[in-house]
Amino acid sequence: MRRSELRVGIAGTGFIGAVHARSARLAGAQVAGVAASTPERAAAAASRLGATKAYDSAEALVTADDIDVVHICTPNHLHAPLAHAALAAGKHVVCEKPLATSAAAAGALADAADSAATESAVPFVYRYYPTVREARERVARGDLGAVHLLHGTYLQDWLLSPDDDNWRVDAALGGASRAFADIGSHWCDLAEFVSGHRITRLCARTQTVVPERRDGPARAAFAAADGLGELRSVATEDVALVQFETDGGALGSLVVSQVSAGRKNRLWLEVDAAGGALAFEQEDPETLWLGRRDQTTLLRRDPATLAPAAARLAFLPVGHPQGYADCFDLFVADVYAAICDGADPDGLPRFADGARAARLTDAVMESAREQRWVDVGVAAPVEVPR
Repeated sequence: MRRSELRVGIAGTGFIGAVHARSARLAGAQVAGVAASTPERAAAAASRLGATKAYDSAEALVTADDIDVVHICTPNHLHAPLAHAALAAGKHVVCEKPLATSAAAAGALADAADSAATESAVPFVYRYYPTVREARERVARGDLGAVHLLHGTYLQDWLLSPDDDNWRVDAALGGASRAFADIGSHWCDLAEFVSGHRITRLCARTQTVVPERRDGPARAAFAAADGLGELRSVATEDVALVQFETDGGALGSLVVSQVSAGRKNRLWLEVDAAGGALAFEQEDPETLWLGRRDQTTLLRRDPATLAPAAARLAFLPVGHPQGYADCFDLFVADVYAAICDGADPDGLPRFADGARAARLTDAVMESAREQRWVDVGVAAPVEVPR
């Protein structure tokens, strides 16, 4: 099948659904259909996103005969049932994380994907920064020596105020974990992807620092004009702190927050090893920090000097910035290459990676609840180039 013949359906048409639709079009596919929370919203989204058809429900879209690839961008509690239905209908599936709101359900979905004759993927798109791939290559080549420490943060501020709200705050829609499942899972995927290590044990603490929020959508995107909704109790965490051990003998730590004022999307990862260190910061992705005892270097994203695995993602000359949307475009292009060309793109995150993230999330919540170390396991290791 040629990319121009690929018929894409988008279930969920908020911020991330629009990102998926844009990337699908840039990859050469047709946005053949969309579904939203109501038929009226689907019709409006079809016009806004340039889709051929608006479906009355996501359930109708994921099994429709005129859809080849389903992108699931709905609230979290709908991911697993929609993905199962799409796989059973013979569709290729791109599903936002978490795959499901529990590790058991995510594992079952990954097993179903493995048994299907179609492609499935999860958009851990931070893997698609060229500087991330360069970091991974340097660790895998042994440039830094043995890794002994992984540490970093993922900080945001969009839920800082009691007036900030979103469906993710509601455990019935988003799952028992919010901050870690939403953004901490991205950091852990990136840490394991870059280092080649797997987190085996962890100890976590979580805190809900805004215990009550006003009813209604987040003011930044959907706020009511008066902002006077009633206060309701919040059960999901705003903050998570995680210590961990890896199968490679390294220690690690992570701070996750959605209530850190001034921090918009600060994913920062440092890998410290016997002979050197490197650090990646998502808000400044055009450079990779490299540390030695006698010097530090800022490596620019230059296709002429990057390793081949990184250079393939650096489609603009140095000095012409690439960003988050470009990562999404590259991810979707890899998914469609797998579908249309039978390719097996290096680093493409699949449902097994989504199940891994769900297992880590469950372990974090179990540790925080029971105040003890929890074993995670190391099944399905990340493939690292050698």
